[in-house]
Amino acid sequence: MIEKALVIVVTGALVGMINSIAGGGMLIGFPVLLFFGLSALVSNVTSNIIVLAGQLTSSFGYSKQLRKIPKSYFWLILPSIIGSVIGAFILRKTPNSKFLIVAPILIMIAVILFAFQPYIKHRIYKIPEMVSRSSGPSPGIYLLVFLLSIYGGYFGAGYGLVMLAILSLTKLRSIHEMNGLKNLCAIVIAVSAIAILANSRLINWQYGITMAIGTAIGGYLGARLAQRIPIGVVRYIVIIIGTATAIYLYSQAHLS
Repeated sequence: MIEKALVIVVTGALVGMINSIAGGGMLIGFPVLLFFGLSALVSNVTSNIIVLAGQLTSSFGYSKQLRKIPKSYFWLILPSIIGSVIGAFILRKTPNSKFLIVAPILIMIAVILFAFQPYIKHRIYKIPEMVSRSSGPSPGIYLLVFLLSIYGGYFGAGYGLVMLAILSLTKLRSIHEMNGLKNLCAIVIAVSAIAILANSRLINWQYGITMAIGTAIGGYLGARLAQRIPIGVVRYIVIIIGTATAIYLYSQAHLS
């Protein structure tokens, strides 16, 4: 029993570190939860608790970067909440086999967006609807965050990768500022989803809280570590983790 708890906590720490740096940490968390007997659907819903703990502590690690972000960007929390609630309600009516098919496609799109971010950002500035003349996010960014948050409330794997791709199209200067804002939005998405799904019997509180202990530690350490890694290295980490996540979810969809 002690050995099992240790494995879950250590796994949580790795999940928290990866999510804090890039996103896609549940690539490690999902197989462990499945190995210990949880269904794919229960593992998915339980991940909200696991992710929430790490995002809370990583936000402390990114506190300096968050203070540098223009206050207008924090309005992105609103579409994050609304979208997450919609996604969570959809999840309650949907079998897990369907989101396993769609998830790898969405994640690979996110990886492509992030890999070609400099070029896309240059081109996107020529589209008035996507880029605001002010320092805040454009209406197009609000729409993208809202749509992504529906996905986040429905099936959160890869959310961080897509959110980074979206934020890379804004006027935020630093990838660490993007990471901080991404983690903050992930917090409200997880809280909203938990509020909707808490009484659905789809959350395994025992495994969720145990792994969340490790995720809380890993989230803070990952936030500190990310700020000491060159931006180019962080970008490669994002691409590698995203590709691995998509491959894993694709294999799960075709083996189930």
